[in-house]
Formats: sequence, C-alpha cells, structure tokens
Amino acid sequence: MRLQSVCSVENVKNPASACHLRPEAELEETYTYREREEMLRETGTAEVNGARMYYEVVGEGVPLVLVHAGIADSRMWEGQITAFADRYRVIRYDMRGFGRTHIVEGPFSHHEDLRSLLDFLGVDRAHLVGCSMGGGTVIDFALEYPDRVGNLVLVGSAIGGFRPDFDPPKEWDELVAADEAGDLKLVSELEVRIWVDGPGRSPEEVEAPVRDLVREMNLIALQNEATELGEEWEPEPPAADRLPDIQASTLLIIGDEDQPRVFAAADLLEKELPNARKVVMHGTAHLPNVERPEEFNRIVLDFLEDFR
Repeated sequence: MRLQSVCSVENVKNPASACHLRPEAELEETYTYREREEMLRETGTAEVNGARMYYEVVGEGVPLVLVHAGIADSRMWEGQITAFADRYRVIRYDMRGFGRTHIVEGPFSHHEDLRSLLDFLGVDRAHLVGCSMGGGTVIDFALEYPDRVGNLVLVGSAIGGFRPDFDPPKEWDELVAADEAGDLKLVSELEVRIWVDGPGRSPEEVEAPVRDLVREMNLIALQNEATELGEEWEPEPPAADRLPDIQASTLLIIGDEDQPRVFAAADLLEKELPNARKVVMHGTAHLPNVERPEEFNRIVLDFLEDFR
C-alpha cells in the first residue's frame, strides 16, 4: 500500500465596498499581472514512456519543477504558482497514476518519467522541488542526472531504500481493514489523518479545505492503484546508499507535526548530503506548502536566491 512512498465574492461580506477600498491603479496592476500570467500559462499532455502525462508551465526564466506527494497531485502546488512564476519558469505535473495522468500497463520509474517530461519540454537543467514521494523522485533524478540539477528543495522527503524501524501510526489497523474491504474513501480519510493531521493533531485542528483537497487528490491515486496496472522499479543500489554523491545545494523542509519516520529521513538527509540546510516549519505536518503557503514560499524563494 502506498503511504509515503484570491477571494471569491461569497467570501467578502460587502463586495461593493471592498472593491472601492482598492485604488484603481492597484486594480489595473493586478488585472495586468494576472492577464500576463495567463498568457504565459501552458497546459498539455506529454507522451512519456507509454503514458500521457498532464503538465502545466507558468512564467519565464530558469526552470523550477514541482513534484507532488504520494497523497496528492499537482494541485497541491496551487499556493506556489503565482509567487514562483514571478521569478521562474514553473513546471508542475501529475505523476503516473495521479491526478490527470492515468496509470498504464508496463514497467516505469518516476524519475525516468521526470527525465522524459523535461526532454519533451526542452529543459536541460532545472531547480527541483519535491514533497514526500516526490522528494524521493527528485533524489533519484539527482543521482542519475546530476548535470541536469540546479538546487534542490526536499519537503518531508522519502528516500529510496530507507526503511526506519518505527511502530505504524495509530490508524494502521483500521486502514488495513478498510483497504481489504475495498473502502477507498475511508482509506483516503485515514491517510489524511496520518499525513495531513499528523500524530499530534485532531482533524478539527486542521483547516477543512486543506483536508478536503488532499482527500480528493488521494482518492484518485488510490483508485488508480487499485487497478494494479504498471510495475514501478527503483534504482539499484538505492538512494539511501548514495546520498553523499548529491552535490547540489539542498534545502530540507519538514513540518513539526509530521510523522516520526519523516523526521528520521530528514535527519539522514541532513547528515549525508554535503550541502544541505534544514528548516522546520511549525504548525504543519506533511504538506507545509498547502497549510502555510506564504511562509513556505518565502523560505524557498530566499533559499533559491541565496544560491543563484
């Protein structure tokens, strides 16, 4: 089972007065910026190793690739697109079996899918941001194609071949039973409790729209997984045995409400990567960019600016 591996009118009490409070020049500037962003937005599908992979490109400049978590899809980066696209050519995509990219028969690896997508988009080298399973994909890519990597940002990252010995989360037995019963909606909710709420928070302590979005994204992944199509292969030797080979400047981000095994992975990365720094974001679990987007954006953009 895969576990890690601007305001609407309805939200404004007095929309008419709220609009009048904003200077005309500011409205014009905002409209112009959004219009420019849309003009620079490209969406499509790429033929990648037998699959049709959904992608989106926004902005201009040095490429910056966002690789989503295993409980999500490319929508998890919505809070980053505008901020990042102001400085970079931002690429986000749905990995095979997630979001709008269907799973298909045949062997595959996520890091080779990433390579093929970058080839399709004509990207020779990029900064890479990966969360959870997406972080593991970024690590594998950096080991296999070091010349194509700029700086790395690893968020609650998985590591291929790293299997720390921890007790399973308290939801584990119920999750296994739900999976055996084919109740994927319950499985998705339980995984939201494990990863979005974290071990120290109740569901009521996390914003409902965050939980709802992740539950929706995760259910798509679970439904694709249930088809039992595709056979993922992982590099040998595994990434956990080769971490010192990654020379790229790397930012590690972890939420203080995340699972213990994620902290163990971050500690290993901090120890083994030659050029790594670690930031702990408070009041968030496995998806800090979704829960605290403004803080996350500032941390990542400052890091990228420091290592230009």
